[in-house]
Amino acid sequence: MAARLPKTPCTRKPLVFPLALIPRMQIGPFALANPVFVAPMAGVTDRPFRQLCKRLGAGYAVSEMVTSRRDLWDSLKTSRRANHDGEPGPIAVQIAGTDAGMMADAARYNIDRGAQIIDINMGCPAKKVCNKWAGSALMQDEVLALEIIDAVVQASAAHGVPVTLKMRTGWCQSHKNALSIALAAQNAGVAMVTVHGRTREQGYRGQAEYETIAAVKAALRIPVVANGDINSPFQAREVLRQTGADAVMIGRAAQGRPWIFREITHFLETGHVLAPPLVQEVRRWLLAHLQDHYGLYGEYTGVRSARKHIAWYLRSLPGGEEFRRRLNLLNDSASQVQSVTDYLDQLNQSMDRIPAVYDADGRHLPEAVSHEEETNSMKLVKMSLHHEQ
Repeated sequence: MAARLPKTPCTRKPLVFPLALIPRMQIGPFALANPVFVAPMAGVTDRPFRQLCKRLGAGYAVSEMVTSRRDLWDSLKTSRRANHDGEPGPIAVQIAGTDAGMMADAARYNIDRGAQIIDINMGCPAKKVCNKWAGSALMQDEVLALEIIDAVVQASAAHGVPVTLKMRTGWCQSHKNALSIALAAQNAGVAMVTVHGRTREQGYRGQAEYETIAAVKAALRIPVVANGDINSPFQAREVLRQTGADAVMIGRAAQGRPWIFREITHFLETGHVLAPPLVQEVRRWLLAHLQDHYGLYGEYTGVRSARKHIAWYLRSLPGGEEFRRRLNLLNDSASQVQSVTDYLDQLNQSMDRIPAVYDADGRHLPEAVSHEEETNSMKLVKMSLHHEQ
């Protein structure tokens, strides 16, 4: 059963969780700016997106996963995922695989290309990953999981690089083993553990639960990060309180709202909801994001894979859905940029700021993003991955 978050009582002074009172989290030698992180998401958290999230307040960001298969390291997809040009540190790279030796090699490969932190993927629920016994499927075989953790920690330690682990609560409701794996990982030398509050069986369905994350945090000495269904400043604060976690990790809620990180940190510091960004701010961020995106992917792939990002930015804005349909007919970057510019300039004539998505207590307004739009956002990722070869 999903954890129920307590309602915040009405008070004269807002309940705050001042970041100044939270010790700065350390991952190995790296002190992180704040406890609000970007989750690794395949087809989303590429270098341009990570850089933008960091500029807009994220304290830490992890790359989309890089395969441990050596025969794919020279592929265009892997070369893009291993590209960290100009990215501010610490540079964290997630690796995925099923063989301890191959995972150790993957750690060394990415360290040679600039990775300062290696993250082990034991949380991805995608069928194409789990069918190969990678991602969250590894939680079914604790012996193999620990072999991989040991191998990656040893390979990374030789270069002075810390290792982190991202996982789910377990494979299914009847087999939640996040605690036992987390303890073993800590003993093996892992520097931080992130737990998504769902089983692999759930995928992204239902609600995340936080009791398991709280149990992991209570048992470990190393930092623990809570992940799953954190889509508002209020939810971030309550998950931190309920779990005792050292940080929260934001995934789907950051799609098209990279400024969510500054919104959450502001709320944690002050107890007040930050005003929605100006339309002109969103225009500036989105256009800069597009130019970085085209620079990484090139014209053909860049235009097609940018469509999902543009759709996410505009989905809650007036006429956003109709604009997305027209946008999908454009096949060159100049037309795409001009179309976005014209839309946002026209919008700015009718409103200074984009519509609010939080109420006065920092809760996500239910009408801000519909279930259908959330489903469409996942479809956009899958469609764009087809072009990122």
